[in-house]
Amino acid sequence: MIAVGNHVPDATLQEFFETEGGGCSLGPNAFRVADLTRGRKIVVFGLPGAFTPTCSAKHVPGYVAQAAAFQAAGVDEIWCVSVNDAFVMGAWARDQQTGGKVRMMADGSAEWTRALGLDQDLTARGMGVRSKRYALVIDDGVVTQLHVEAPGEFRVSSAEAVLAALRN
Repeated sequence: MIAVGNHVPDATLQEFFETEGGGCSLGPNAFRVADLTRGRKIVVFGLPGAFTPTCSAKHVPGYVAQAAAFQAAGVDEIWCVSVNDAFVMGAWARDQQTGGKVRMMADGSAEWTRALGLDQDLTARGMGVRSKRYALVIDDGVVTQLHVEAPGEFRVSSAEAVLAALRN
């Protein structure tokens, strides 16, 4: 599993765009993690799946609500990463009203999630390979904080917990 002090692995994540602009086309657009993290501070939170109860009711809304506080704490961007396709993540972004606050990044084949060592097999629950619930802070490609939840928990990866850790 990734650890504090490690460089994050590179992989391609997808983000769905509702409109063309800024060099991005309508629909899914591919981004390299190495390119997006270079020289920037990013808070990433990962979760088991789009439209799932805790993820939709608590995890994403917490980061959307605290986006300005993260920016004031020196964070350049917030990403939500899930092992879902870009179309699902785009629909979830609309539902959660994340525009301009949280980038909804799809890791459809779990490439980055596996490289981080934060994958889990939920096949028995009909979900296949998914992400553990976590949050990490990346500063210029290096992990400076890592918060991995115990199974069934939602505490250390919440927006409030990560914001408090950033302020300390």
